[in-house]
Amino acid sequence: MRKHKDDLAKKYVKEIKSADTWSVFRILADFVKGFDELGELGPTVTMFGSAKAKSSIKYYKKAEELSSMLAKRGFNVMTGGGPGIMEAANRGALKHKNVESIGLNVDLPFEQMPNRYTTIDLSFDYFFSRKVMLVKYSIAYVIFPGGYGTLDELFEALTLVQTKKVTGVKIFVFGVAFYKPLMKFLEKKLYKNGMISEQDLQIITLTDDLEQILNEIELSLLNQIEILKKSGLDDTKYYKTLVEFFDEKNIGVKQIK
Repeated sequence: MRKHKDDLAKKYVKEIKSADTWSVFRILADFVKGFDELGELGPTVTMFGSAKAKSSIKYYKKAEELSSMLAKRGFNVMTGGGPGIMEAANRGALKHKNVESIGLNVDLPFEQMPNRYTTIDLSFDYFFSRKVMLVKYSIAYVIFPGGYGTLDELFEALTLVQTKKVTGVKIFVFGVAFYKPLMKFLEKKLYKNGMISEQDLQIITLTDDLEQILNEIELSLLNQIEILKKSGLDDTKYYKTLVEFFDEKNIGVKQIK
């Protein structure tokens, strides 16, 4: 087993570090695959969290519960496709047959194995192309406790919102006790030293309230529809899928058409 992991690691390093121009085609293949498979999804929420979380811990159970709540309201759920919190989120979504439970895996020499609770399962060669797909087609991001990978995804999402590369998207950080020290660091070190603004701090909603997350996601979707319309994107398929979603649920989006 150890030799197998070492061989996979060497293969991975060789592919990443080499100057092989064929890598360009693999990168393009990642993006084409993502665009083809995900471009016509309806409203989707991406959930991030540790691949090492056991099914017995509360964060696993809460991730499954939130995902089921979202799916029941008609939202697709997207994850990194692996075990732990990702598995919990896909598991909760799979309970509802009218939505997609999406897993976007990355080819790694260890740890990452696809979970069995997905309706759409894609594998990517590169982290960066996978991360683009995880955020590109989502209306909200929910960050559960996790390690380096989860923190990387959190700060990637924060940077995209801060720099307005994405607009109207809500970022929820679940686990007040877990993430409170991080929030204090952001406030005491980054904000107090002028490295981020007060508005940047407000990008994050730190909460343990699943109902709050669900309700604010629905409200933020209305805001995103308005932003798309004002940006002249009301002829796009993406805009139309969001409007149709609200029409079907009689939430009343006709006033912004």
